[in-house]
Amino acid sequence: MDQLIRMMQESILFSDLSEETIEKEILPHGRIQDIPKGNHLISFQEKVDYFGIVISGKFNLLHIYGNGDFGIMGVLEPGDLWGIDLMYTRSRISPYYAQAMLQTRVLTFSVDMILSRGVLPELTRLTILEKLLMMISDENMRKEYRLAILFQKGLRDRIMTFLTMQANKRHSDTFSVPFTRDEMASYLCVNRTCLSHELSLMEQEGILTFHRNTFTLQNWDHKNGEY
Repeated sequence: MDQLIRMMQESILFSDLSEETIEKEILPHGRIQDIPKGNHLISFQEKVDYFGIVISGKFNLLHIYGNGDFGIMGVLEPGDLWGIDLMYTRSRISPYYAQAMLQTRVLTFSVDMILSRGVLPELTRLTILEKLLMMISDENMRKEYRLAILFQKGLRDRIMTFLTMQANKRHSDTFSVPFTRDEMASYLCVNRTCLSHELSLMEQEGILTFHRNTFTLQNWDHKNGEY
């Protein structure tokens, strides 16, 4: 229980709430779910009247196309919140799947806990709503960053735009990305073989080094956050 409370406090949505508030006012409205590997937490075109936090495991947010191909929109790992991007839409209909890539445990809440008066003490509800607005704004910016990557026409340009963003986010020239090589190729909308070949060429040219999902940019400017 203490570990779960600490995880919730580390998330933006509940960061301004005390341990006592989370334990006595928030957790009684939650429900823990275990999602087997390969199953969906959220399905395409499902109406999503709930949100939650990932306790353990990993989800990929996927678009699955008619021919069976898929594109990765993002990754949810322990401590990440899901469902908040749909909470204030008119229909709350999901345009994507959230698929468990591992055995995954989540803590789920009804959106009414936040959106409806009387479920929580009003001061607690307003505190959460303020953070929710911040998170929705952050989510919008993440989508802008994804578009900035996809607007790059060349494969190397897409790779460098993505990796530079990751370095800037972590304020370090060495960092890990939350993707396997297949997942990274899907996220960048490129061919997996071409991606691996280009990364090898970039390593040979002294632009970067990598081992699995950990990368080091050789000429990253830590002061300006640029390459």
